[in-house]
Amino acid sequence: MKLQEKSFYPWLVVVLLAVVSMLNYLDRQMLATMRPYMMEDIEALRDIANFGRLMAVFLWVYAFMSPLSGAIADRINRKWLIIFSLAVWSTVTLLMGSTYDMNTLYVLRGIMGISEAFYIPAALSLVADYHNGPTRSIAVGALTSGIYLGQAVGGFGATVSANISWQFTFHSFGLLGIVYALVLVFLLYEKKGHAELSAKSSTGKNIPTAARRQGVAMLIRHTVFWVMLFYFAALNLPGWVTKNWMPTMISDSLGMKMEVVGPMWTLTLAMSSFVGVFFGGWLSDRWIRRTLRGRVYTSASGLAMIVPALLLVLFSDSLPLILAGGVIFGVGFGMYDTNNMPIICQFFPSSSRATCYGIMNFVGIAAGALITDILGHAIQGGYQNTVFIAMVVAVAASVILEITLMRPRTADMTDELIQEEYAIEEQA
Repeated sequence: MKLQEKSFYPWLVVVLLAVVSMLNYLDRQMLATMRPYMMEDIEALRDIANFGRLMAVFLWVYAFMSPLSGAIADRINRKWLIIFSLAVWSTVTLLMGSTYDMNTLYVLRGIMGISEAFYIPAALSLVADYHNGPTRSIAVGALTSGIYLGQAVGGFGATVSANISWQFTFHSFGLLGIVYALVLVFLLYEKKGHAELSAKSSTGKNIPTAARRQGVAMLIRHTVFWVMLFYFAALNLPGWVTKNWMPTMISDSLGMKMEVVGPMWTLTLAMSSFVGVFFGGWLSDRWIRRTLRGRVYTSASGLAMIVPALLLVLFSDSLPLILAGGVIFGVGFGMYDTNNMPIICQFFPSSSRATCYGIMNFVGIAAGALITDILGHAIQGGYQNTVFIAMVVAVAASVILEITLMRPRTADMTDELIQEEYAIEEQA
């Protein structure tokens, strides 16, 4: 029996891709805590605005590539897309350890944004296809947990840089990713039948031309799609602020060294999010057995936790209270994050899920890029509290919209159900 035919293989896919998720976030995030050490060799990084632009360029490129990456993932072999993506961004990480020119750093971060954009839509849709039953949310949660592990380990970029060098940090993690890409060549397999999903239903019957108009045209007619775009953007505002700016803000406000603050904050946020994705996955997989809105309710519960967490972080002037806000934020964000793809699966069929997530990524990451740049100027101008209040309002509105408007009629949307919807529309 082939490896991909064994009963445990769907969970092996989750484990393999969780490691890729860790590398994905580690390579992009460790830069956030390494500025004090890099600016000793790169003078331009002494300007905080330049550092903000360096962080933002990745996000803008990542955002604009996400819709394309999702559409491609729905149409080609996701195994090779994932491997290629990992190999490219790992090579970029390796090269950043030998770069001392600011313009070259901008180019490399842009290339990293392109390559990393192709990973998450493909990985999430692949895991969702392998886990199409009651294990879907917990499987996605396990995959997502790798993101938070990467975020946590990324915080030690400052520690390694302080004790060895920032060059060694980039070189070692870049080489690790290249080696792991070779491992995936032999162990990762595409879900059987993926290539035919855009043309045939799960029963093998041809899907009518109208029903094949999935992608963007099908997505935009659903109110739920616009709701998901809104709350994905709203959550990415504080999501990226906590990753890109909180270590710097805590270090400056409390007068603590970055090699202490960096690991402390990223570990707090990442580990609480790690708990949140597993708790959110477990709760969602059980809640949906009682009501089809179980995944929606779990996601909304996580969103609701973000509001007090942001207020606690904003108005606290002591480290224990700030870290408490980080814990609440992380658990809530994890509960929300692990249910995005499972909720997509309730409204859209397999042949459109990566496309949907890719567009959501575009909106969410664009919001993250915008807020990263805005907050850099806000910190300089002293009006960062206003920015935080605006984020609180956006998240609160997201909770209301999700509870009010998202009402799935199935646990797993299929091509047959899409056919029925198009048939009803055409008859009308």
